[in-house]
Amino acid sequence: MALKEALDLLEADFESCNQNYSGLMNNPSRAAKAAVSIDRCCQKAQYWKELQANTVLMSGLIFSPSLTLPRFYITLRRIVRMSATETMSTRLSFESMAIKPPSHPTYDLKGVIKLALAEDAGDRGDVTCLATIASDMEVEAYFLAKEDGIVSGIALAEMVFREVDPSLEVEWSRKDGDYVHKGLQFGKVSGRAHNIVVAERVVLNFMQRMSGIATLTKAMADAARPACILETRKTAPGLRLVDKWAVLIGGGKNHRMGLFDMVMIKDNHISIAGGIVNAIRAVDQYLEQRNLQMEVEVETRTFEEIKEVLTYTSQTKSSLTRIMLDNMVIPLPNGDVDVSMLKDAVDLINGRFETEASGNVTLETVHKIGQTGVTYISSGALTHSVKALDISLKIDTELALQVGRRTKRA
Repeated sequence: MALKEALDLLEADFESCNQNYSGLMNNPSRAAKAAVSIDRCCQKAQYWKELQANTVLMSGLIFSPSLTLPRFYITLRRIVRMSATETMSTRLSFESMAIKPPSHPTYDLKGVIKLALAEDAGDRGDVTCLATIASDMEVEAYFLAKEDGIVSGIALAEMVFREVDPSLEVEWSRKDGDYVHKGLQFGKVSGRAHNIVVAERVVLNFMQRMSGIATLTKAMADAARPACILETRKTAPGLRLVDKWAVLIGGGKNHRMGLFDMVMIKDNHISIAGGIVNAIRAVDQYLEQRNLQMEVEVETRTFEEIKEVLTYTSQTKSSLTRIMLDNMVIPLPNGDVDVSMLKDAVDLINGRFETEASGNVTLETVHKIGQTGVTYISSGALTHSVKALDISLKIDTELALQVGRRTKRA
């Protein structure tokens, strides 16, 4: 069958498929039937076989720069597949986005996903899959937790699978922020084997890192109460939003997203401005002249700097909202910490501003720091020193569990 004839047939059959389209979101049975009908349209037209001779491989998917699947087919297939999946089986497709990613004016999350897939695919695609897996082979693969922790990245994993192949069906028994234990099977993806394997490493790279961040955040957030735990800008380059999303999933709160959304006067700004009061005054003038309203934080390292800040703000209207108390947690030779300086600083400020403790914050010290009355505790270790949570995606789960038991990882 010629390619043009295949496309004509596909377009004709689309009209009959479209008759089943209305009301799909509320009728899972019809949604599933429509999905099958559309797949049959594609099979009858032998669309992929006709295209295969003139295609190049990108990210392991069949793609032609001059001939692509008709837009109406892609659109309807995506809607039908997602509605059938969400209504019938996954249940968590919407719930998994209950903890939405933090906002950023320029961050392109879909672009980050595409970049991750492209760096894996290179200019040839997955040559191992192309050599070993039939293009029409379909399988089921299962997510296995190989250690205890907080799972994170489920919503992002769905975005990756959707980018690789919108027809892949994903189901979860857990959602972002839930606890998983070693050996737990907590998710399944089914569909074309080639595309599942292409997506596998990118999905796991995101999920393992995010789950590691969420797991540490959860532990530190619980220990820090009543103080709130924050991350910093010490994130992996290009993964700022992803890392900070994982902190939210783990029960922490986000510090500033970048240089644009909060004024943070640190030691270098103070040194260049000629003193802490000069720096705060300059910020006040800058914001007033531009009619900007945003949070303003200043870093203090001594009681003298705190007193200068309190004196200035008591005499002048200021935009200052938070005082950072930097390195006022003193490590002791026995591994404990002395928080008396931090507590005295919090008492000196006496609720006039939010306070943030920074420096020498670990899982072992955070509880003691949180008892000083400080509002926030920030920890760069949440993102810059994270240990990934071990998660795998396996087709032969029985063999994977046998190996896991042998290595004591499952």
